[in-house]
Amino acid sequence: MTRVLLLLAVMVMTGCAQLQPPTTAQTGKPAVSNVIMKFDIPADALGAHDPQLNAVLAKAGALAAAQKQPTVIRVTALGQDLKYINQAIWRGVSAQGPKPTLENLTAGANQTYSVSIEPLHAGS
Repeated sequence: MTRVLLLLAVMVMTGCAQLQPPTTAQTGKPAVSNVIMKFDIPADALGAHDPQLNAVLAKAGALAAAQKQPTVIRVTALGQDLKYINQAIWRGVSAQGPKPTLENLTAGANQTYSVSIEPLHAGS
């Protein structure tokens, strides 16, 4: 315990640790995430058209279609890769039952490719 206190004192003295005063007032309720699932797509798996990536994307489509409320699947990737990702996702969606909405977002430079599944809201 003494070592921890000594280390903390050294960090404060050297400016490595910025101590913030405790906040006593609540700024509101914490944000609640409605995301059902979100994951990043590894660039090397996408480039190699990895069968495991195909399986994960198909399972994401199946998960989105299995929800009781309508869902939206948001895919962020370069435009040239969207067709491949979309096809893999649709493979998991059953021909019967509700179809999720698929929304494609074009990734910017140095932006991670990702897939998220969220409930579809009336204003979306």
